[in-house]
Amino acid sequence: METIKVAQWGFGAMGQGMAKMLLGKRGVEIVGICDAHPARVGRGMREVLGVNSAQADVLIRRNIDEVVAERGCDICIIATDSFVKHVADKVIAICEKGVNVITIAEEMSWPRAQNAELADKMDAAARRNGVSVLGTGINPGLVMDLLAVLLSACMTDVQSVQCRRVNSLSPFGVTVMEEQGIGMEVDEFDRRVTDGSLAGHVGFAESIGMIDAALGLDVDAVETQMEAIVTEVNRKSPHGFAAAGQVAGVNMTGQGLRGGQVVIDMIHPQQIEPHLGGTHTGDYIVLSGSPGVDMAIRPEIEGGLGTIAMCVNCIPHVINAEPGLKTMLDIPVPHAIMGDFRDFVREGKRIVQ
Repeated sequence: METIKVAQWGFGAMGQGMAKMLLGKRGVEIVGICDAHPARVGRGMREVLGVNSAQADVLIRRNIDEVVAERGCDICIIATDSFVKHVADKVIAICEKGVNVITIAEEMSWPRAQNAELADKMDAAARRNGVSVLGTGINPGLVMDLLAVLLSACMTDVQSVQCRRVNSLSPFGVTVMEEQGIGMEVDEFDRRVTDGSLAGHVGFAESIGMIDAALGLDVDAVETQMEAIVTEVNRKSPHGFAAAGQVAGVNMTGQGLRGGQVVIDMIHPQQIEPHLGGTHTGDYIVLSGSPGVDMAIRPEIEGGLGTIAMCVNCIPHVINAEPGLKTMLDIPVPHAIMGDFRDFVREGKRIVQ
């Protein structure tokens, strides 16, 4: 059987990490890479990654039409944007080529939370072309939404949900550094929070939407807040830097409300090099009800690797899915794949036969 053909759109920190993971897996093959960064365009994949591989090298191209031909691969991974409004045209373009899509754009984890019209357009394009689209990642996608939903399966009654993730931003690329305000002066951070031009963590509305849709908690309002985490020492990550007195991260909080009462509580402080500020990372979920559930994972599930793995491990599920725009609630339970990826794809679901 032919290998599963994978194209990638976006070859920054996350895209490169996915490529390295794919190169170590059986039954999958990278057949094309699209990226706009001038330092990468025209170079070979192996050179950019600094790895040797038995797989044929792939030239990185700027034009997606040179990378993904009509029904030219089984799936395209899009790792370029965080927001539905920025990624929707890309998703639709790939769907129109008759190719499945996975994207790590955070808002795509529950795209109807804030962009119902664009979600409908993507769903229509996917159905029209007989393909599937999924947004996933570590958060949103798993630790502050899907994992809480899975844990609730052992409960007879759920009264409220609290998800808390204390994590490091260090593995992420330039886009995330900019969204979190890493390296900003506090005055500028506060100004951009006030005028709404600073994203902070993207995904609370989406995670709350996923949990509410699964559990039926009848959320009628969503609120979010963000405060700067200011470092007392210089901190440097691969793609970010904050000098002492500057912003090293964001403390994000959010609530899903029912009748003014909090039924879903989201707490998410994240920063580069948290150990330099004496912070210990971890993931925590508390489900109040019968029986109560109190889960702790220490240290955190590493965000960069977690996002990479969630995306790659969902490839067979997206290929197998019925056409349309999907969420993590629509596919089978995701899991690591240590065998041949082709063994997890149902007969007749491949694009490239």
